Amino acid sequence: MGFIFETDRIGFRRWSPEDRKEFARMNGDPMVMEYMPRSLTEKESNHLVDKFEAHFDQYDFGLYALERKEDGAFMGFTGLQHVPFDAHFTPAVEIAWRLDYGFWGQGYGSEAAKAVLDHGLKVLKIPEIVAFTVHDNARSIAVMEKVGMKRDVDGDFTYPNMRKDHPLGAFVLYRA
Repeated sequence: MGFIFETDRIGFRRWSPEDRKEFARMNGDPMVMEYMPRSLTEKESNHLVDKFEAHFDQYDFGLYALERKEDGAFMGFTGLQHVPFDAHFTPAVEIAWRLDYGFWGQGYGSEAAKAVLDHGLKVLKIPEIVAFTVHDNARSIAVMEKVGMKRDVDGDFTYPNMRKDHPLGAFVLYRA
């Protein structure tokens, strides 16, 4: 399957049927899903891929499957999508990512995020891209800052459908 774009180490492409098994395993990993409300079943994970692909079909961009070019390994995803909920900053396009644990700590996350951010701003001409995460997700915040996104200190919010006092409900907002 061809790449839509690439970096020296990572290919960005649409999802293939072969990605689903690895993605489901990844979404069941408590380390990977630490800042999500819960791990996902294989059926829920497959439903996410279906939603990702539907977004591509509708908008011509989305959450790209990541492939390590060196060996073809599926790494997770990084990409852009329309924020799927109402908040004070929507409508908006967000950058999002989720990498398998084995790829953490090697610079892949920020490399992929920088490439997607550049693609969104320069090629797709999206005027602003947002990112958000749980307030204490230091790894994701570090990626946002490393790729040049700026914290919107007035933009913090409670994630929809989460109680205000839920430990995963308080989110920070970044913009590019």
